[in-house]
Amino acid sequence: MWNARAGRAWTWTWAWAAAPGFPRVRWAVKRLLSASSSVDGLRIRVAPPWRILFFGTDAFAQRTLQKLHGCRSLDDGKLLIEQLEVVTLPTTKSDKLPVRKYAKLNQISIHNWPCLTECNQFDVGIVVSFGALLSDALIQQFPYGILNLHPSLLPRWRGPAPIFHTLIHGDRMAGVTIMQIRPKRFDVGPILMQQECPVPPRCTSGELGVILAEKGAEMLLSVLKSLPEHIENKWEQSKDGITFAPKITVADSWVNWEEQTVEELDRLNRAIGSRVLLRTLWMGKTVKLMDLVDVEEIPDFQADTQEQLIPGTAHFHKESNILLIRCKNGWTGFKRVVLKKLLSAADFYNGYLHPYYQRSPAHQNVARFQTCTPKTRINKMSK
Repeated sequence: MWNARAGRAWTWTWAWAAAPGFPRVRWAVKRLLSASSSVDGLRIRVAPPWRILFFGTDAFAQRTLQKLHGCRSLDDGKLLIEQLEVVTLPTTKSDKLPVRKYAKLNQISIHNWPCLTECNQFDVGIVVSFGALLSDALIQQFPYGILNLHPSLLPRWRGPAPIFHTLIHGDRMAGVTIMQIRPKRFDVGPILMQQECPVPPRCTSGELGVILAEKGAEMLLSVLKSLPEHIENKWEQSKDGITFAPKITVADSWVNWEEQTVEELDRLNRAIGSRVLLRTLWMGKTVKLMDLVDVEEIPDFQADTQEQLIPGTAHFHKESNILLIRCKNGWTGFKRVVLKKLLSAADFYNGYLHPYYQRSPAHQNVARFQTCTPKTRINKMSK
């Protein structure tokens, strides 16, 4: 019924638990639609304002939290969100976690994971970039369960790094999925809303992350405006087209000159370069590669011998001050490297390439970087 003084819609329902999922919600919606009510059981809201517990940690999650915090009211003046509290990882320095920092600055109540009290005073949980599995016991404390904002078109790119893998694999279409989480497994729950988003040409993971975070936050607000209806109309994920997006590690940054193309290295750098620099080996020593040159700006270099076309071969292009390195299908270029210290392409040539040529006159212009093949590499799995 409508409580005019409080300005809220309420219904009284039983704590029903005989069917799978969240039957209390389904039952509450049916009772509301039939204009019937009962005062014997738990009170479940069937319309805003909602009491939300937000789970998140990183900058992507912080953008969603900021949107929720700034849009507590609907356009007609009625409340969309009555209560908003945050669960995040504990840390001694609040500025290390964007979600914790934002919550602290805006006086939003913070709970440290996993030390949680009872959560049944909230209507719904929202998880964005949290990285921890939530138990069934915790999920069931929320009448509407826990929703997850995932930046991919599930079931494509299940896992913790969907944005990175979207770019690494050259997807032209990204997207956002609002789903209901299930215990024990990540990203397998039913979908409440899903929308596509074209990948801008030559964007980085950071740039794509901002786009998807903004889009996802708007989608989440749309779901919250009619949450019971979205729960009722959810659908299961397809069993086709499942791919996985494992966490990016340093092992994924090692360049394989024999197998990777110019285009693949460009995508890899745009995906992970801001977090993990691409790296290779020079005479057994690790070299970090910086400032990859755009494919269109690679200078034309004609090899004099077949040996110069062997992957890993290095050539300093003096006119453009670019260190060219041969990969599977052509030349890629870098303007700076790190070998013990930061070096420009010219510094690297003067300190390493030129002396090498002088010591090895029989192998001039055949200085090569070596491929390191660690056990763990990016896994292009599809099912």
